[in-house]
Amino acid sequence: MTGAVTRLPDLGGMLRPLTDVPGGRYAVVVSEDGPRLGHASAGDLTGPVALLGLPEAESLAAACAAMTMTMTGRSPAALPFGGGAGVRRLMPESEHGFVLLSHAGAGADLAVATGTDDVGLVAQQMQVLVARIGSHLSAGPRDPAGPPA
Repeated sequence: MTGAVTRLPDLGGMLRPLTDVPGGRYAVVVSEDGPRLGHASAGDLTGPVALLGLPEAESLAAACAAMTMTMTGRSPAALPFGGGAGVRRLMPESEHGFVLLSHAGAGADLAVATGTDDVGLVAQQMQVLVARIGSHLSAGPRDPAGPPA
């Protein structure tokens, strides 16, 4: 017997405003321990990954969870700013664009892949979305398994 699973709202639909922003390509909500909680893709994409399917979204979620360990672990910001300073956003860059990673709620992070032109607008919309629906983007602790049957 395992613990109860809480049904999440349609996070893909909630993420749609981020993929509708000019330059926004993909959005993924990831639990801090790696599983994908929801994802969305812009509708008119071309290129090597024209649609972020489930396998690609799960791979992106796992990679983002590994990167966000710096946001939850011992922060590189602690040395210059003091022990309580944590990293709030990461922004890896490639020649094709950026992946913006931000804390999204209790136990969850938000990642948005964007082109090189509208990074500021995408980052602003991420903040707006997290402020508006951050409680839905949270991943609470998993219920412990019950006693063996």
